[in-house]
Amino acid sequence: MAKIKISKNGPYLVSGSVPLQKEMMVAGESGNPEQWKKGGEYPVPESYALCRCGRSKNPPFCDGSHLAVKFDGTETASHEPYLSQVTDEVMGPEIRLTDVPQMCSLGRYCHEGSGTWQDVEDSSDDEVKARAIHSAGNCPAGRLVVWDQETGKAIEPQFAKSISVTEDLPAQVSGPLWVKGGIEIEDSNGKSYEKRNRVTLCRCGESQNKPLCDGSHLRCRFNDGDKNLK
Repeated sequence: MAKIKISKNGPYLVSGSVPLQKEMMVAGESGNPEQWKKGGEYPVPESYALCRCGRSKNPPFCDGSHLAVKFDGTETASHEPYLSQVTDEVMGPEIRLTDVPQMCSLGRYCHEGSGTWQDVEDSSDDEVKARAIHSAGNCPAGRLVVWDQETGKAIEPQFAKSISVTEDLPAQVSGPLWVKGGIEIEDSNGKSYEKRNRVTLCRCGESQNKPLCDGSHLRCRFNDGDKNLK
């Protein structure tokens, strides 16, 4: 079974032969990210450990640096389900948008067009509706989710269970781990977070919402130094 176990003040312990690849954020005409570009795949065993302190000399894998720097990996993110954390909702003619700001990883895909929120409101136009669905679906953290008002179902990208090591090319920094496909994530005390289709985990070590990414990699200009698969 695919699983990520968060070790206390240590790495992410991945098991279940989860594929690991590089994936890059690519800017559109606005200068903000609008697409994802796949990079190479990392050869990984059935189980492996990924760095979350941001200091490994063998990124994205753990090399024990968390011990040398006395990394504090205390988890503060909520275990509540996504829908119970929704603080904002936008209604369009056929779709609606839910928003959980504390899950934001500053991916900036929501800036496409008039912005995801406005595009949902204006989604009587088919092109605008498609753009709203596209921009919300590209949000790696899953902060924004578009729902079909008729069926009540989420309109989500179809992801297999995998992890992407992201690079933010427009900002020229290394980004979070993008966990896809509903992989179980268990905290250091043995309690699982809600399984979600997409979520981002901090790998710079600076997030104030661990284990989730809060965009701190932009502030600290995190660069993992891995040039092999870009």
